[in-house]
Amino acid sequence: MEHSKTNPAQSLTRPRQIAILGSTGSIGCSALDVVSRLPGKLSVFALTANSNVDTLAEQTLAFRPQVIALADASQESALRSRLAGRWNGEIRFGADGSERIASLPEVDLVLNGLVGAAGLRPSWNALSAGKPVALANKESLVIAGACLTREARRTGAAILPVDSEHNGLFQLLQGSQPSQIGRLVLTASGGPFRQRDLTTFAAITPREALAHPTWKMGPRITVDSATLLNKGFEVMEARWLFDLAPEQIAVWIHPQSIIHGLVEWVDGSTTAQLSVPDMRIPIQHALCHPERFDTGLPRCDLTAHGTLEFGAPDPRRYPCLGLAQRTLVEGTTAPAVLNAADEVLVASFLSGEITFPQIAECLERVLDGRPASSRDDLEAVLEADAWARQAARAVLARCR
Repeated sequence: MEHSKTNPAQSLTRPRQIAILGSTGSIGCSALDVVSRLPGKLSVFALTANSNVDTLAEQTLAFRPQVIALADASQESALRSRLAGRWNGEIRFGADGSERIASLPEVDLVLNGLVGAAGLRPSWNALSAGKPVALANKESLVIAGACLTREARRTGAAILPVDSEHNGLFQLLQGSQPSQIGRLVLTASGGPFRQRDLTTFAAITPREALAHPTWKMGPRITVDSATLLNKGFEVMEARWLFDLAPEQIAVWIHPQSIIHGLVEWVDGSTTAQLSVPDMRIPIQHALCHPERFDTGLPRCDLTAHGTLEFGAPDPRRYPCLGLAQRTLVEGTTAPAVLNAADEVLVASFLSGEITFPQIAECLERVLDGRPASSRDDLEAVLEADAWARQAARAVLARCR
């Protein structure tokens, strides 16, 4: 837990220069909304995107960063034509744009809103440069938690969680010692199929899986929330953020998504963090830490919500959660294998190639074939990632 509290970003005596990686995604767009609400407190130094030229151009003209990067180099002429004569900053093209921007000396804080394993090297570069990272890219810690947290401790750089659950726990744990913690509880809405007849799961369509009941997110994380694998990833993330044993992290189903995290203390008391389900709240907390400012967003009025529900996850309904817990115990490169295989399999489900239950079935097959490894360094993680993608495609070929 100590690395999540070390070297917090400096107080906002001047506008904090932010690099937003993945600015055109849901996290990036929410972060820019936060910036727009805090003039004089936050400033956009850099923006990066994958291929969304139109949105990146609009954001660039609105926020006037010094540097932007587009991973899809084939869109260079399109982006330049949209900005010609209207903005004269630096443009970088290519897959390594986010990696390079993450360590620029002018950047005070990096918001990593990238999706999947692509976020790992930018997280590493920022932490290696001693920069605090507001981390929405949970895959960084899922697949390389041991080496990333070692690097954060080495440089004194803070990892500031953006996920609503981890951000809530981060707030609750400030000033505490690990010996005072009994366990942490992460909450999950249960997704769109919390009450659906299990016998109909094979008929679930991608459109149904993308209809999350409480959060608006990107397609992969939305499907992972339906399978509850995303919550399994968050258990792994919490293990590294707060330096706790796997058995000290629990998951509760909480459909209203009002309570984001709870801490059960060793003395028998429990504290909880609550807010309306709006990602701009944890994003602003991470970008402005250790200071707080009015978000202008609705307050958490419990009298308007009435009953709050809680329950234990059903392993028959959410087998992917069990797979995540298994890989956390196995350790080393197992989480990297799970994450990479899931990226491939979710894409296959969204394209209609496999059914919803086959995501878990194929994930288990990939994990069962995983080569043993005793290493958890960055290169071993990246090798495991590449192996898992090939293995997942091989399993898919047998499923079709």
